[in-house]
Amino acid sequence: MKFTVDQIATMIQGAVEGDGTQSITGFDKIEEGKSGSISFLANPKYEAFLYDTDATAVIVSSDLELKSTVKSTLIRVKEPYVAFTVLLQKYQEMMAERETGVQPTAHVASGVQLGKDLFVGHLAFIDAQSSIGNYTSIYNHVSIGKNVHIGDNCIIYPGVVIYKDTIIGNNVIIHANAVIGSDGFGHAPQADGTFKSIPQLGNVVIEDDVSIGSNTTIDRATMGSTIIRKGVKLDNLVQIAHNVEIGANTAIAAQTGISGSTKIGENCLIGGQVGVAGHLSVAPKTIITGRTGVTKSIKQTGQTLGGYPAMNNAEFLKRSALIRRLPELFEQIKNIK
Repeated sequence: MKFTVDQIATMIQGAVEGDGTQSITGFDKIEEGKSGSISFLANPKYEAFLYDTDATAVIVSSDLELKSTVKSTLIRVKEPYVAFTVLLQKYQEMMAERETGVQPTAHVASGVQLGKDLFVGHLAFIDAQSSIGNYTSIYNHVSIGKNVHIGDNCIIYPGVVIYKDTIIGNNVIIHANAVIGSDGFGHAPQADGTFKSIPQLGNVVIEDDVSIGSNTTIDRATMGSTIIRKGVKLDNLVQIAHNVEIGANTAIAAQTGISGSTKIGENCLIGGQVGVAGHLSVAPKTIITGRTGVTKSIKQTGQTLGGYPAMNNAEFLKRSALIRRLPELFEQIKNIK
């Protein structure tokens, strides 16, 4: 990588404040910035590093008011984090060397429809009646079942298992060892104390621009579809149960589990280790903080929730503060008695 500050500013539609002719050869965190690198400042907690960093350039907010002089050239943009992300994406695209073709050890069943300029890695398996879109990469040891349809510009990393009848849109990324379309957890208790498995006859539908983390599992529906809407981002180790629907542009962090037949609205943010009970609905733009337990439907849009059972997060934080004071309060009550 070698660009001038001016060239980078053009890429991210920023305004240069300083010497735009300097060369940039790498990326650094602002606290570790060195000559030739570019960094960004989005979190006010890190502002102090701006005045000491040796980074050649730093992407900052357009409305940032400097408290001292800086050594770095600044690139001012509306949203520094977004701009830095765009820059990283452009760099990745320029540096990427896409492989194409089907490796000799891959197995592609007769009649599978393969798009142009795709890649199928070693020991990958694609079963009959399936189709793979243009420019899609299927890496080593991926297993794709019957009647699976994958769109254009997708990346399926090693070890992913995609069960039969799954439908995947365009620009989808699925990271290593994720499992898509395994049976939902449907078992009917019997009079003798045993369980009888309920056939899971549905499928999984993943719309465009979805990202799915490593070791995440998405179960097929009992009937109908488990649906991951456009733009959803799932972290590693997320469990999505049968017949769940995740609304567009919702992001879910690691170790969260969504129980069966629950519907999550659009533009929700769900923290790590959250548990959501089954057959619920969560309103759009809900923020659920880490380790929260959701036991009933959330009907009001735009709330921030925390605790177990889930409640207004500000109220939860107040209660938590009081709980920490219980030993002290107990001693006071004893003294009063």
